[in-house]
Amino acid sequence: MIRGLYDWTMRLADHPRALWALAVVAFIESSVFPIPPDVLMIPMILARPNRAFLIAGVALLASVLGGMLGYAIGFFAYEQIGQPILATMGKGEAMEAFNTRFNDFGFWAVLTAGMTPFPYKVITIMSGWSAMPLGTFIATSILARGLRFFIVAVLLWKYGAPIRDFIERRLGLMFVLFVIILLAGFYAVRYL
Repeated sequence: MIRGLYDWTMRLADHPRALWALAVVAFIESSVFPIPPDVLMIPMILARPNRAFLIAGVALLASVLGGMLGYAIGFFAYEQIGQPILATMGKGEAMEAFNTRFNDFGFWAVLTAGMTPFPYKVITIMSGWSAMPLGTFIATSILARGLRFFIVAVLLWKYGAPIRDFIERRLGLMFVLFVIILLAGFYAVRYL
């Protein structure tokens, strides 16, 4: 089953409209969607390593624009939209205490969430809700997401064939590790 899903994903990654799909996923992941764009970006780069930097650039642009939507949700519609999204992630009760801490460490929070498996949408919404300066938010988002996506792009561009071979030989293990990282991100949102 995992092999079939992997093969299907690799075929989709080479589809002519794959960049548009990546842009949509990266955009909505930054404000409401739980699955990170890496799920599409990595197979796309493995399928077409010569497009690694274009793929990373599309993910960066769409992610930052989606982050601005998340910021707007937090700033303009926290009660109606932002709070329910965060409440589903188990953060509904801790918002006031988090707001105080967030304002003290806003730059580092955006930088860390933008580069790690921590759900970025939590930080984008909180940045708007806590009224982080928009310029700081955008600059930090570009830095964090740029580092994350372009480091992946460089590694896959340079070492793509051996990485793809490694993944294909250990597909079950890679799937388990991906699920563990994803669950760790949700755990971090819920309990940290």
